[in-house]
Amino acid sequence: MTDLRAAVVVVNWNGADVLGPCLASLADAVAHGAEVVVVDNASTDGSPDLVADVLPAAMLVRRDRNDGFAAGVNAGVAATSADVLLLLNNDAVASPGWVAAMVAPFARDEAGDLGAVTGRVLLADPLAPAPPGVPPGTALRDHAGRAWVRVAADAPGARRMVNSTGNEVTRSGNGRDRGWLTPADGPPADREVFGFNGGSAALRRAALDDVGGMDESLFMYYEDTDTSWRLRRHGWRVEHAPDAVTQHRHAASSGTASEFFAVHNVRNRLVVALRHAPWSVVARAYVRTAARVALGPHRGWWLRALGGALRRGPADLRTRRAVDRTATVRRADVARLLVADG
Repeated sequence: MTDLRAAVVVVNWNGADVLGPCLASLADAVAHGAEVVVVDNASTDGSPDLVADVLPAAMLVRRDRNDGFAAGVNAGVAATSADVLLLLNNDAVASPGWVAAMVAPFARDEAGDLGAVTGRVLLADPLAPAPPGVPPGTALRDHAGRAWVRVAADAPGARRMVNSTGNEVTRSGNGRDRGWLTPADGPPADREVFGFNGGSAALRRAALDDVGGMDESLFMYYEDTDTSWRLRRHGWRVEHAPDAVTQHRHAASSGTASEFFAVHNVRNRLVVALRHAPWSVVARAYVRTAARVALGPHRGWWLRALGGALRRGPADLRTRRAVDRTATVRRADVARLLVADG
C-alpha cells in the first residue's frame, strides 16, 4: 500500500443488520496490512459478537455508553497508533482497494498539508424519479428539490446514484453531501472539496491532533463539517479520491424523517455555523430556522433544535474565539469555498 500505517475505524451502535457486510468488505484491507478497529457504543442487539465471527483480525473496543459518533471515533483513534485513520460507516460496504485508494493521496502529498481525504460514496439501493403523490417522508430529494424513491434494480428508470463526494457548506450554513443524488455514471467530481464525509474518510493523524480531534458534544451529525472547518482554518487541505468507492445504506441507523435526525441535524447546523462561519452566514442560518419554526411543518422539532442551539450559544462563541486565536488561515479565505443554496 504505502509506508504509511493505516487503521480503519468503524463506529457501531445496534448495527446487527448491517455490520456483518461492512466488516466482510474490510478483509481485503486487513490482507494488505491495515488495522481495523470496531468501536461499539454500548449496543444491546448482540452486534459486537459479529466482529470475532466475521473479521477475527479486528480489534473490538467496547464502550459502556453511547456518547455518539464523535466519541466513538475518538476512542478508535486512541486505540491505534496508525499514521492515517480511515472512517467507515457501519452501514457501508467498501469496494476492493478502498483503503489503498484513500491512503495514496497522502503518499503523493509533497507539501505535507493534506489533512483529509474523502471517498466516493454511492447509494446502495437504485433510485428512480418519484411518481406523483408520493407520501411525505418516503422520498429522497436532490439539491434541486426533485424527489426520488428506492426501487428494484430492474425497475423502469432505475439508476445508481451518488451519496457523496465530500462535504460542502452553503452560504446559509447548511452542510450537505456534494454530488448528492447525481448519476453514478456522471463526470468525476473535482478533487478540491471543502470537507470530508465522515462515513468514508481518511484523516492524517497529525492533522487530527492539530485540531483537537472530533467534538463529542455534537453527539451525531455535523461532526465532519465542524472538523473540516477547523482543518481548513489550520491550513490543512481536503481532497476527494474518486477511486475510493463505498456503497452506503443511507440513514439506516436513524432515518432522515425521524425527530431525532431533524433536531440534531438542525441544532448542529446552527452550532457549527456560529463557531466557524462569517456572521452573514450565521444570520441566514438562524433566520431560516426561525422561519421554519413559524411556518412548519414539524414546528416543535425545529423549535427544539433552535432552543438547543441558543442554549449552547455562549459556549460556541467561546469556541469561535478560541479557533480564531489558533487559526493560521482567515475565516474569509475558507468562506470562499462555500456554495450557493439550492
